[in-house]
Amino acid sequence: MERRSAIYSDRAPLVMATELCGAGHMVAFTRYGEEFRRQRRLMARGLAQARIPQYYPLITASTRPLLRSLLASSGSDFVPAIRRYAGGLNLNVVYGLEATRDDDPALLKVEGATDLLANHITAGGGLWAVDILPILRHLPAWVPGAGFLRKAASWREIIFDSVDFPFSLLKNAGTAPPSFCSTLLRESDPAIAALAIEEFDVKWTANSMYAASLDTTITFTQHFFLGMLKHPEYLKRAQVELDSVLGAGPSRLPTFEDRPHLPFVDALFSETMRWGVPVPLGLPHRVTQDDFYDGHFIPKGSLVFANIWAMLRDPEIFPDPDRFNPDRYLEEVDDETARRRDPRVFVFGFGRRRCPGAHLVESSVWLMLATMLAMLEIEKPRGKNGQEIEPDVKFENAVFRTTTRFSVILRPRSDSVLRLIAEGT
Repeated sequence: MERRSAIYSDRAPLVMATELCGAGHMVAFTRYGEEFRRQRRLMARGLAQARIPQYYPLITASTRPLLRSLLASSGSDFVPAIRRYAGGLNLNVVYGLEATRDDDPALLKVEGATDLLANHITAGGGLWAVDILPILRHLPAWVPGAGFLRKAASWREIIFDSVDFPFSLLKNAGTAPPSFCSTLLRESDPAIAALAIEEFDVKWTANSMYAASLDTTITFTQHFFLGMLKHPEYLKRAQVELDSVLGAGPSRLPTFEDRPHLPFVDALFSETMRWGVPVPLGLPHRVTQDDFYDGHFIPKGSLVFANIWAMLRDPEIFPDPDRFNPDRYLEEVDDETARRRDPRVFVFGFGRRRCPGAHLVESSVWLMLATMLAMLEIEKPRGKNGQEIEPDVKFENAVFRTTTRFSVILRPRSDSVLRLIAEGT
């Protein structure tokens, strides 16, 4: 997928998701070709590593509302707070739109389409009968057994509305704050714009960015809480390190400028990413010509999965791989070993299908983690007898390693935390 990416970068021809439901222009589903290359160029321009600091103020401003939502939930159901954090932040970063309330229509429309894709269209692996027998798409919708066509027609409207609505708000806003879309529209390539396709590509690429980060952020947060519940000693170590940088109390919220001074927090971030890899098998790549690899014949059209789960649990690289152990990233190793141990090499995908928003996603998730560590006590709930209740989780999603819901106790570390959270809006 890396060295032979020229032939290992296609996607499966999923008729239901792409043709019938209309998701074929989303980056995750786009077939390898000219449209895909245009989308990648746009994302490379808007999400280049050098551009990410321009989004830091937006990411930082999102942390206080997140803390307020988490404390309001008391941890009994933290997923909505995390979903709203990721959704609101992406709405701001991608479109320059601010969600001022929980029922913001742009937020609800995109969240609804994202839920539809993850839990209905692609649930169970995303394979429908029409994907195996494409001729079924020509059936009249009234024929018995053609219920998938009626579903697709309804779902298509939801997906297209989620793409068009926030983009139309941006276009009609006049002067918009800096965002992914406004940056690309301002720096429009005249040669491409003349073809009347760049705005179309910007619109679909923007929607793809939003949709891709919701479930991955939720999955990461679930595993972070699980790691802290299983190993409270790591929580305490991280808090001691944060207090040494932020001041006792703490006296302020963490910022991106603090990151070089927080090696254990960084190690904990990396271990959460490795231990709770959000998409264990990635998204399948389709090979576009016959190939031989390691003595195996791989026919044209084959789907090839990267077993990211196994890569990040290789005992030769990660001793005792099932154990949550941030200390493994604090060991002195040579550069090659450090590269092989870096989960970011794997979790964001491979080759020409690697997530182009990796730097933005990493930045937002790192600050979220550092903020929760600095401001919150994270504990297991207790039953009526005072005994701690162990989290009972199951993994039921076919793509993301999200867990079933579980509860944690979240409370402020001190009164100064409440004052910090109350500041600003």
